Amino acid sequence: MKQKGLQNRQRIIESANQLFYQRGYNQTSFSEIADVAEIPKGNFYYYFKSKDDLLAAVIDFRVESIQVMLDDWAREIEDPRARLKRTLKILIHSEEEILRYGCPMGSLNVELSKTQLSLQSKAVEMFDLLVNWITQQMKALGHEDDSRALALHMLACMQGISMLTNVYSDSAFMRHEVAMLEQWLDQL
Repeated sequence: MKQKGLQNRQRIIESANQLFYQRGYNQTSFSEIADVAEIPKGNFYYYFKSKDDLLAAVIDFRVESIQVMLDDWAREIEDPRARLKRTLKILIHSEEEILRYGCPMGSLNVELSKTQLSLQSKAVEMFDLLVNWITQQMKALGHEDDSRALALHMLACMQGISMLTNVYSDSAFMRHEVAMLEQWLDQL
């Protein structure tokens, strides 16, 4: 694919990523994605044979973005506890989006788990990446035996915070709960 084709493909992925988050995978049409990406609808199938292929590309885009973020934190932050606290700050930095749409990873996984389990098995890669990251940080804090359980607990709390923040449209709740998780991390 030539440079312009790669740019068009990337615009489609980024547009679909935004729309899948804001509207949901099943509620978003190729036509809407093409409009947002400013790609002629007839050219859309040149880049993606199906909506499922596009979703796989969106998930790969999200996983890659998360990996870049985690790699940056590994370089910039020495202390594993500080890395975990930075992970919690994802909620605060995404406050406006979470208030309106919930968590992009959680909402996609829940939507797909209801009717499209094969697609959901791909979407779980985003969670796997974070669980593994948090597990590594817990091990670095000396929690070798229960590092994965602690990682799952932290991620479960983050997902619950996202969901309830969205349900009640309450950013004060989010900030309070993040502060409580930070205190929990300090006690580990």
